[in-house]
Amino acid sequence: MPDAAHWSIFLTAAFVLLLVPGPSVIYVLTQAIDHGLRGAVWASVGLALGDLLQVLVTVVGLSAVLASSTVLFHVLKYVGAGYLTFLGVRRLTRNDSVFTDSSGVRRTRQKALPLIAQAFFALNPKTALFFLALLPQLIDQRGMAPWIQMLLFGCAFSVLGFTTNALYGCIGGRLASGFTRNERIRSSARYATAGTLIVLGLIAAVTH
Repeated sequence: MPDAAHWSIFLTAAFVLLLVPGPSVIYVLTQAIDHGLRGAVWASVGLALGDLLQVLVTVVGLSAVLASSTVLFHVLKYVGAGYLTFLGVRRLTRNDSVFTDSSGVRRTRQKALPLIAQAFFALNPKTALFFLALLPQLIDQRGMAPWIQMLLFGCAFSVLGFTTNALYGCIGGRLASGFTRNERIRSSARYATAGTLIVLGLIAAVTH
């Protein structure tokens, strides 16, 4: 098992990365506004599973190829940017079916699996590069097999990511829920969330 020193380094780096609001937090907040508490939770599950996938990619060594291949990195980056833009455009154009939850706030009705899948495929290749840069530095050569240690750190990161994203989404969504009772504000929020996703996609496409 990694010792306390290695865990402290990992937890510090992970919390710094996760607690600073970024695209994942904004994505969860938009789902919380659209779908309520369940939207925040299921989106957080999908993002955590996506992080776990990138951990597995790192463990088997594919992230090394990603870091050394500019073409592959840019392909994945533009695919992710295009997906965010697509979500924003769809948010603008779709005709939502809505229902009223127990608090009287109207929400869009969507099953858990699509919410998880949407978040899962919103992969950020820079997360894989973060794993590639950090995880090998935390390996204790005197401990268990390196791939097991990396997998432990990666699973812990996914759990932490789910927790922080869900908290951001639930708290932010609850603060916003009072405003969504007003139809005009709901309409404005729809355009704002769609615009946010589109802008995130454009930023991801042009950021190096």
